[in-house]
Amino acid sequence: MAEMQKTKKKRGMPTSFTILFGCLVAVAICTWIVSAFTPDVTGATLAQVLTAPFEGFKNAIDVCLFVIVLGGFLAIVNKTGALDAGIATLVRKLGNRDTLLIPVLMILFGICGSTYGMMEETIPFYILLASVTFAMGFDSMVGALVVLLGAGLGTLGSTVNPFSVAIASAALTDMGIAVNQGINIAVGFLLFVISEGMGIVFVMHYAKRVKASRAASAMTSEELARMDAAYAGEASDANGAADLANARLTGKQKLVLVLFALAFVVMIVSFIPWESFGINFFALGGTADNPGTAWSAVLTGLPLGQWYFTECGVWFFVISIAIGLVGGLSEKELVNTFVDGCSTMISTALVIAVARAISVLMTQTGLDVFVLEAAASALSGVSAIIFAPASYALYFVLSFLIPSSSGMATVSMPIMGPLADSLSFSPEIMIMIYVAAHGVVAMVTPTNGVIVSGLELAHTSYTSFLKLTLKFFVALTVVTAVVLTALMLVL
Repeated sequence: MAEMQKTKKKRGMPTSFTILFGCLVAVAICTWIVSAFTPDVTGATLAQVLTAPFEGFKNAIDVCLFVIVLGGFLAIVNKTGALDAGIATLVRKLGNRDTLLIPVLMILFGICGSTYGMMEETIPFYILLASVTFAMGFDSMVGALVVLLGAGLGTLGSTVNPFSVAIASAALTDMGIAVNQGINIAVGFLLFVISEGMGIVFVMHYAKRVKASRAASAMTSEELARMDAAYAGEASDANGAADLANARLTGKQKLVLVLFALAFVVMIVSFIPWESFGINFFALGGTADNPGTAWSAVLTGLPLGQWYFTECGVWFFVISIAIGLVGGLSEKELVNTFVDGCSTMISTALVIAVARAISVLMTQTGLDVFVLEAAASALSGVSAIIFAPASYALYFVLSFLIPSSSGMATVSMPIMGPLADSLSFSPEIMIMIYVAAHGVVAMVTPTNGVIVSGLELAHTSYTSFLKLTLKFFVALTVVTAVVLTALMLVL
């Protein structure tokens, strides 16, 4: 009876769409309340609420199309059987050292997060790492945690991230406030070490518990069943672990895996803004007026380092065809497999669109700027020991409503930066308070479509993830807020 009640309760958990639409309605209600007290905010109309998801889809169309194409790409790779055989071979060779893969991958993701703000770009890795960790005897939640916390904690400890640190610094410099980039990098690196270390310990502890007993998994029984159906197939034992003993890679499959790896390497390289670091190698042959003549722009019209999701979508489409041909698929098999794979990603693309709808509604009604200016006014004249944690709390709240790091920097720093400077507080620490608080929330807010969609791809849910990680995020928030408050007192 108790088990039946437990299962019934889990079936009643809200879906990703329910959570996101609930947030959208909550924001609309807030605008109605606030607009009654100030003309700076307009109450959201029914039309704005209903059209916000469509505006969100238009706003995120490049990401949504990339995710759909990615589904076709992965379906073709799976059709060749190369990924399953490759994962089985990897796990078999790692043996009892498989848990070492967790810190290595988290640090790699963290470096990408710290240097160029890798977050939306992690979507493809949820599927890959979920299948890898399942094959290792963990659950797919472990794979999701490796990607989400690895990259997210790196973003929290941003050093030269052009989408957060650089934009915030430029905003203050343009206003005549000097910013010491050396301090930004040093503080970012300190936050990176602390947060990434905490994350690695947390994920490894959870992974060991799950491997010892599947009952320790944070995933519901329904999610575990979906995970088994997706990854176990017929070649699994009683514990759900893949059959590693019999899998062998053929010559064609090895070549497929080379192309598979190349696809992700090129994607990562393409997103890093090389020119902002003074590296012009990928732009050679091109000009500012005509970047399409660069040697690395042949495929998309833009050189590597200037790509975004449209260009990456083109790249994955092309590499999908190449993998299908190498894998020996017929024309009909290739087309049908690709289309079927695309169809599996429609719900994920829609999740991203609805998540964007919330920030769209905030901007349309002026609620985001109003909250920021009201809080900044309240903080004027307070001491550093109050200003730092209060600023952190302000950014923490706003980041639920404005998940874009660049958007947050653009809207907030012209207000908070001069306020900190006028009170003789370090503008560099003000920047890092924004980066850290936004970094924590970016890993937990459902308004960040990457989180909800990534968890869906890993066959788990936002509610299961939040239940598992809530205490960790509370500890992370306290630790980073204390560190930044202490630094503001001494700098």
